[in-house]
Order: sequence, then structure tokens, then C-alpha cells
Amino acid sequence: MLQDYPSAEELAAAAAGLFRQFALEASESADIFTAALSGGTTPERMYLALSESPFKETVPWEKIHFFWSDERYVPLNDSRSNAGMAFKNLLDKVPVPKENIHPVPYLSTPEDSALEYEKVLRSFFSGKVPRFHLVMLGMGEDGHTASLFPHTDVLKENERWVREVYLEDQKSHRITLTYPAINSASNVVFLIQGKDKAPALSKVLKGTSGPEDLPARGIHPLNGELYWLIDREALSPGLL
Repeated sequence: MLQDYPSAEELAAAAAGLFRQFALEASESADIFTAALSGGTTPERMYLALSESPFKETVPWEKIHFFWSDERYVPLNDSRSNAGMAFKNLLDKVPVPKENIHPVPYLSTPEDSALEYEKVLRSFFSGKVPRFHLVMLGMGEDGHTASLFPHTDVLKENERWVREVYLEDQKSHRITLTYPAINSASNVVFLIQGKDKAPALSKVLKGTSGPEDLPARGIHPLNGELYWLIDREALSPGLL
């Protein structure tokens, strides 16, 4: 499903509404809701919306378990941390039990962090495929999503759920969910905002390149639904 919105604020409100809908549906049937969050400006707006009325009072926070689709290899209190941003804008403002929050651990090496987070997921999901109720994703101008970047080895990973990634151009390490983990989700929601994303979004949706060039093209939930929520600036002429 692809839905466009006139402004970034309306996009954030719609994303918050969809989050609440999924949380209510899952918690009623399974008494639990699992969500993998992402970083970035667009999710930040959604988190702020969720932290305020009417969402703050109507989301079943006590039944939600929070995970992350990717993270920078930095401590939680670092300003670049995706989890830190979520705490600041959402998790510190709503009554979610602290034991329900599962950030990527910051250990001695990025590889150790990735391996430990995989252990966390395998323990939580009892060793089965990590079927998140919801995975939130963004997309970069280069078509990357989570920390699945073009022409990186992690794109070929088909066994592990979590991998460490080194980005040479940024001189930085990331920890990311892999395609097998993301594509096992019940719902995957892309939030795309801004005219700088329009060229990549058009290529991804039209299928002009494969996942090696545009990793967002590799997101295809095996037994779930895929949603694209975008603002008007991200639309290219003729895309809809």
C-alpha cells in the first residue's frame, strides 16, 4: 500500500495512527505487540505524536515490546543513537515497562553487539523466525534502509538476523537487522519524507534496479504487508 500526505506533520500523525491500530489489534489477539523502531527525522516526528494526546492515552503501552531495526555503534546516551532518540521523544514520556525495551547493546566490539542482539532476539522469539508485528523503516537518498547499504556484504546474509556493518565513507560501524529478520515481519512500514528522497523512491517503486543498488528493493514481507507512507515532496511526477 502506498499513501501520500500533504505535509510531514500529517505523515507523522498517520504513522502514529497506524502504529496504534497495529498495537491494539495485536495486543487483543496475542496480548503482546512487538515493534522494531528506526531512527531519522520522520520517525522522530511520529514518536513525538505518539507521546501526546490522543495516542498517549489510547496505545496499550504495557503490552508493547520495543526493538530496533538498526543502530549506530555508539552508547545509548550518545546524541547519534537511534534508541536514545526514541527514549527522548517517546519512551521516557509514556508508561511502557522498562523491561519491555530492548535496545542494541553497546559492547566491546560492533560484532559482539550484533551477536548479543541476535541472542536477545532468539531468546525472545524462542529461536524461531523473529516475526515482529511491526518493523518501521526509513530510506536514504541512496536507497539504503535500516543499515542495509548498497553493495555491502550484509545484503547477501540469509541466516543471521543481526549483522555488524562498517561504512568506509562514514568511518563508522552500524548494527542492523538483516533481510531475513525484516521480511519475516507481519507489517513493514516505510516512512519517506522530502524531495531529496524522490529520485530513489521512484526507482525503488518502479523496480529499475535491484537490491544490490537499492537495498530498499529487497524488502518483501514473506507473509506480511508492506506500507509506504510518504509526503508529497517525496513524490515524483507520475509515481501514483
